[in-house]
Amino acid sequence: ETRTAVRMNNIAPFYVMDLLTRAKEMEAQGRSVIHMEVGEPDFVTAEPVIEAGKAALDAGHTGYTPATGIPELRQAISDHYLTHFDVDIDPKRIIVTPGASGALQLVLSVLIDPGHEVLMADPGYPCNKNFVELVSGVPVCLPVGPESRYQLDAGQIDRAWGPKTNAAMIASPSNPTGTLVTQPELKDICELVAAKGGHLIVDEIYQGLVYGADCYSALSISDNLFVINSFSKYFGMTGWRVGWLVAPESYIEPLDTLAQNIFISSSAPSQYAALRAISTDCRHIMEDRREEFKKRRDFLLPALSKLGFDIPVVPEGAFYLYANCAELTSDSFAFAYELLASEGVAVTPGKDFGANKPEQYLRFAYTTEIDKMKEGVRRIERFLAKKQEKIS
Repeated sequence: ETRTAVRMNNIAPFYVMDLLTRAKEMEAQGRSVIHMEVGEPDFVTAEPVIEAGKAALDAGHTGYTPATGIPELRQAISDHYLTHFDVDIDPKRIIVTPGASGALQLVLSVLIDPGHEVLMADPGYPCNKNFVELVSGVPVCLPVGPESRYQLDAGQIDRAWGPKTNAAMIASPSNPTGTLVTQPELKDICELVAAKGGHLIVDEIYQGLVYGADCYSALSISDNLFVINSFSKYFGMTGWRVGWLVAPESYIEPLDTLAQNIFISSSAPSQYAALRAISTDCRHIMEDRREEFKKRRDFLLPALSKLGFDIPVVPEGAFYLYANCAELTSDSFAFAYELLASEGVAVTPGKDFGANKPEQYLRFAYTTEIDKMKEGVRRIERFLAKKQEKIS
């Protein structure tokens, strides 16, 4: 008999991974699939970054590093904040982690006692909730909609804050909606959480992938918060597994101690590759890719709107469109599976992102080239026409 910890009852699988598995099976059988489901850039890691990883291996960088990361990378991340956001961060406050997931696991493990509540937006990235469950905390998912750009605001956090609340978590740009928290709003949230004696965790994993809006860091507002970031999205290094965490100075020692115990260190070759990725001479490659994502958004948004999907808030970051499909179906979960089986188009159902009207939403990732997305849109149009024929 398999007996798992009680927390496993509250940790749901990723439905998108099941869809991806089905899509791969279809491709293995020779069927064409247009992928708009997985939140991963379709660009291979930039060539200079790959070369730096190889050079690190050739130089014998194959052992453990300090738990907080190689000093050169911590300094480079600090320089990055100064150059791009005019924020002076002591490198000692930066901890390099195995992906942003490693950073989040560290933060929550250090801050959250069993029974402590963490406030977060619904819809939101599902793993955030699961990480809270992992440390026996209580995720409190607050419904957000187009009226607040699918983001928490200070008023909502204030109303939801209870005696057991320990932290609030914000994501800007967010997954699945691609929306941003404005700087004044984040300042209000920061002041409110500080007044409550709680902690603010800001997920900036998609930082850099911002289109036509003010790209800032929460660290320009306060030093008294925890910022999580990653080399995965803007820097295109998903499989290298390098993220980082910026924490208030007084928390570095316990975070360092826990990092030594949980994962010892991030991969050494990956850290040297990341050092190259964040260097100024690779910036133009990342910026060219960002421009390409913007073009894709500007193609896909009107194309889906024309088909009857409602996208009331134009996403200003990440690479997602969170589309309301209530006019087209009453069950987005079934819709996603039917669309894949019938037309070979893979998209993610709202069910992956929370309990706030998930049946009304689908997430489209514009992580595939425009020509393929054009074909995807044609197939969706055909699928909708078939559905309409059945009804009539």
